[in-house]
Amino acid sequence: MEKGKLIIISGPSGVGKNGIIERFINNPELNLAQVISMTSRERRESERDGIHYDFVTREYFEKAISDNKLLEYTEFLGNYYGTPIDSVERLRSLGKNVLLEVEATGAKQIRKIFPNSVSVFIVPSSLAELEKQIRERRKEEEDVVAERLNKARSELNLISDYKFVVNNDDPELAAELCSLIIKRYIDKAD
Repeated sequence: MEKGKLIIISGPSGVGKNGIIERFINNPELNLAQVISMTSRERRESERDGIHYDFVTREYFEKAISDNKLLEYTEFLGNYYGTPIDSVERLRSLGKNVLLEVEATGAKQIRKIFPNSVSVFIVPSSLAELEKQIRERRKEEEDVVAERLNKARSELNLISDYKFVVNNDDPELAAELCSLIIKRYIDKAD
């Protein structure tokens, strides 16, 4: 069986990555699977362990880092986020195309290991719209909102690192474009 391919979807916090992904993740033509990311942050009331994230202790996460068990990881606002490599490889060995929704630092780490992966960066229609989304998504302290916006600005400077850029001005169209990019990528012979 041929190993599945890697697809990276990235973009600033609040840009709508999950809403876009939800529109095409179950398309049987794409044969996609997602890996549940691991985090050391506290679970929010609306989140379920093993569904939204694998919630672990900081010590557990740091051991995974030292044991090289993560494909990528980053720290933001004092919490770790990362992708377990064994989960990615298990799905790929089953022939699944693995979709990784990660932030820019993680995407860079993955591209170093898998230079033939396809990477898509989702951009907001404007910074003002992105700020509105960040503020509406959940009620956070002003310093956290400012940190998310600063990170978004720095991530937007990394657009040229990605193979494709998709504007999320229209989520339905953005999903169609991502789906088309993925379809062409998985149909292309290595």
